[in-house]
Amino acid sequence: MGTAWACGIIAVHAYQLSLMDPKAAEDVYSTGPDTLISSSYNPAGAKVETTDGGFLLSGQWGWSSGSGHCDWVLLGGLIFDQGQENIHYRTFLVKKPDYEIKDTWFAMGLQATGSNDIIIDKPVFIPEYRTHHQMDGFNCKHYQDNQMYAIPWAQMFVRVVCTPAIGAAKNALQLFIDNAQDSSTDVTRLASDPDVTRRVAEASNLIDETEAILYRNFDEMMNLVKSGKEIPMKDRVKYRYQASLVIERMMKAVDMLFDVAGGRSVYKNSPIQDIWHDIHIARAHVANNPISYARNLGAVHLGANSTDVFV
Repeated sequence: MGTAWACGIIAVHAYQLSLMDPKAAEDVYSTGPDTLISSSYNPAGAKVETTDGGFLLSGQWGWSSGSGHCDWVLLGGLIFDQGQENIHYRTFLVKKPDYEIKDTWFAMGLQATGSNDIIIDKPVFIPEYRTHHQMDGFNCKHYQDNQMYAIPWAQMFVRVVCTPAIGAAKNALQLFIDNAQDSSTDVTRLASDPDVTRRVAEASNLIDETEAILYRNFDEMMNLVKSGKEIPMKDRVKYRYQASLVIERMMKAVDMLFDVAGGRSVYKNSPIQDIWHDIHIARAHVANNPISYARNLGAVHLGANSTDVFV
């Protein structure tokens, strides 16, 4: 799951890069088409100063998954245009060696993501064209002929930090089934246990339902933008909320299986235990906490405007 997480995040940055000024992509791919980009969007440790033609950026950012494999990074920062009264968020595209990677990722799950810190000690100049304004992403601004890029940037990104859990839960289910069949001379013993059969059925159905909703939502978005139509805000908010539920639903599926996975599951080399740890750590990502997204969706249904611009 950690590998899928890192690969998904790194891959989706090519989509965000395609939304920026084309000169940004020219910079990144000048050394070849396989150049990779990591990210850290949390602006808490960023220091940004506006200057002629761009910005001066410094600070420290955490959780940059796959950064050790990348030569560029996308970093979040807040810009104060007129003091505290006018604040806006941008993403800054930074190249090596203008930043360093600090080995901080000592986690109880998703170890393979290598989500280390990014550090810029001395301010570096980032030209305007190598930034992405948050509201440009919200308003689906892009420079591409392909209408796929009219899908909101947020709808692409939030899925790469939840969908790896679907594959992980599928794997956990298969591991459980294989272990149940190998754990006794009577391979049908667990098949007659009503609690175990219920858990297997419910876990399987949770996985199937979650995957079906994911594909349906993406198909609806693609069909709309290909026909030149905008995705309704109510649907964008709904899709955002449903994406945030993926981890919780897959946690439920894996927990149901892990609770009755048997004595061998307690050992550190247990594959199903690795999945249990990975899914629970993935829940810590802000995009996988459904509370605020549920409130926003409910308010929109009741006539309010969306309070979330990352939809």
